Amino acid sequence: MLYDLFLASYRILIRVASLFNDKAKLFVVGRRNWKTKLSSMTGANDSYIWVHCASLGEFEQGRPLIEAIEASHPEYRILLTFFSPSGYEIRKNYDKAAIVTYLPLDSRSNAREFLDLVKPKMAVFIKYEFWLHYVAGLKHRNIPLYLVSGIFRKEQPFFRNSLFGQWYRGILNDFRWLFVQDQDSLDLLRSVGITNCTISGDTRFDRVLSIANSSQTIPLVDKFAAGERVVVAGSTWKPDEELLARFINNNGDVKFIIAPHEVSETNINRLGQLLKKPWVRFSKADETMISGFQVLIVDSVGMLSSIYKYGQIAYIGGGFGVGIHNTLEAATFGLPVIFGPNYSRFREAREMVSLKAAFPVEDYHSLDKVLLGLLNDQQALRKSSETAKNYVQEKAGATRIILNYLFPGDRKDGDIS
Repeated sequence: MLYDLFLASYRILIRVASLFNDKAKLFVVGRRNWKTKLSSMTGANDSYIWVHCASLGEFEQGRPLIEAIEASHPEYRILLTFFSPSGYEIRKNYDKAAIVTYLPLDSRSNAREFLDLVKPKMAVFIKYEFWLHYVAGLKHRNIPLYLVSGIFRKEQPFFRNSLFGQWYRGILNDFRWLFVQDQDSLDLLRSVGITNCTISGDTRFDRVLSIANSSQTIPLVDKFAAGERVVVAGSTWKPDEELLARFINNNGDVKFIIAPHEVSETNINRLGQLLKKPWVRFSKADETMISGFQVLIVDSVGMLSSIYKYGQIAYIGGGFGVGIHNTLEAATFGLPVIFGPNYSRFREAREMVSLKAAFPVEDYHSLDKVLLGLLNDQQALRKSSETAKNYVQEKAGATRIILNYLFPGDRKDGDIS
């Protein structure tokens, strides 16, 4: 069938790419001897709940549910699989999962052997994952399969008026239940006769609230930001940094913390060369001299979500490229967010723009206007800040809704399912 032909072609292409691409090499090498590796990790008497994520972003979406299951149902062990090296390599030591591994490429034999080894009691796929042979294998074994934080768009193949579209829609009926993020997704599914679905919301809101409640104190950043007006620029790319540097060079009374998406030596040096104001890398700074700099460049990963709490305004990178990065990590701390023009694919960004908790910019002049408008109008800044924080809090709760469905006995009085 065409699906198997596509996967066979992909397997060949990724093997060729692995000869000269590091990420492709990790993809291939990480799956070698997967049966032997997985067999050595699984226990014959263990009961597994299998959670699959494509990459790191989907993991963060599934993480609140994983941790809720792990905390409330110790009788189950979590098996966490990734499709992409960018997820696996960063989270391979995640301590809330008993096993973290790559998902073998989808095929009849791989799906059969994987499921025979693991024998999961249930499976949870996050957001976009629809692997035909794994889905069919779970259905054949009567193992319940759930989609969490699903999002559907009319251009997806499920909604095509063709034989292929009808065939592909059949995959959705093999899920026990589809938990979707919004009304548009629910309406699309129901328009083609899919009824095993409900709106739960987006588990990312639960995740960012959890991050805010457990954020670490970073003494160096605390010292840098003390008593100052601070803009935190997260996951920035070159076009973002060129605009930000121009603003910084023209305004000496605002401090900036910049956490670029790419933290290589070359990129940090390029960013530094754009700046005419005093700047320092996080890795080279100390508390005795940090307050004398206007710009702090974060040259390590994993800190950004805790750094947002030190700012009053956030700039989120990626909006001058394929799309913006995570806006919710900043909004949960009550930071109004600014980003470039390519944000339409992100529902939360569209909603925050309509609420005036987020502000898109197209060029330097619009960035200058928005930033100075917020910095020089405390009432407007306070209102946008409160709106951003309230937006996240009001959207939280998806994890509890899903958990109530998966484990009906866990429901408490007042819970809504």
